[in-house]
Amino acid sequence: MPAPTASLPIALVTGASGGIGAEFARRLAPDHDVVIVARSGDRLEQVRAELVATRASGSFTAVVADLSTPEGVETVLAAVGDRTIDVLVNNAGVGSHGAFAESDPAAVQAQLHLNCSQVVALTRALLPGMVARRRGTVVNVASTAAFQPIPTMAVYGATKAFVLSFSEALHAEVRGSGVTVTALCPGATETGFFAATGSDFLTSGRQTPEQVVTVALRAVRRRRAVVVSGLGNAIGAQAHRFLPRRLVTAASALIVRER
Repeated sequence: MPAPTASLPIALVTGASGGIGAEFARRLAPDHDVVIVARSGDRLEQVRAELVATRASGSFTAVVADLSTPEGVETVLAAVGDRTIDVLVNNAGVGSHGAFAESDPAAVQAQLHLNCSQVVALTRALLPGMVARRRGTVVNVASTAAFQPIPTMAVYGATKAFVLSFSEALHAEVRGSGVTVTALCPGATETGFFAATGSDFLTSGRQTPEQVVTVALRAVRRRRAVVVSGLGNAIGAQAHRFLPRRLVTAASALIVRER
């Protein structure tokens, strides 16, 4: 009798209907079964069909859920059920551009939940199993916005600072357990992020999702706590170490001003 086929590790990727999330799914698909999550069902199914075409066999599951709500997190965890998740990529996130005093309170709360609360909830649900099995990877997608205040993107920058701090703390907590937690900090990337803000800014020097994910996977293999994608972004992320905060804040306001 032939030997039974070994089951593949399972990766869960949020915000996977395009951009960085979809690229993570593509790169993990050759040697993982993949659960992809997004709120756009049509686009998510397109990504799932693309993944199916890459392998003769395997499991690729699309879960439609709005992670800006507590119910969305529950939907994802119910879909996962008792499956063992070996890789968690918390990529889902959203940003807004404009004066905070003029922002929609409901949209602010949704951004806080999507960028922070659901990251904590999914990580808390899946990390204990990884630690118990002494293997696993968590990638939390932060941003270069995490390193300084961002006027006109005040909430977004603050949420990404939270993701960065949270990830660094978890990386230290699980060190030596066989589990790696990495904060990925991309700069401007060619995704649907900018269109979703309704503003046009950072129009030059954007990286591709392929470049960002290549950097992320290399950092995971090296068990790094934080990685900034792109040399220029990495240098810029350290500006707060050498300049007064007020100057860093003023510079960031100029960088993200609408064109």
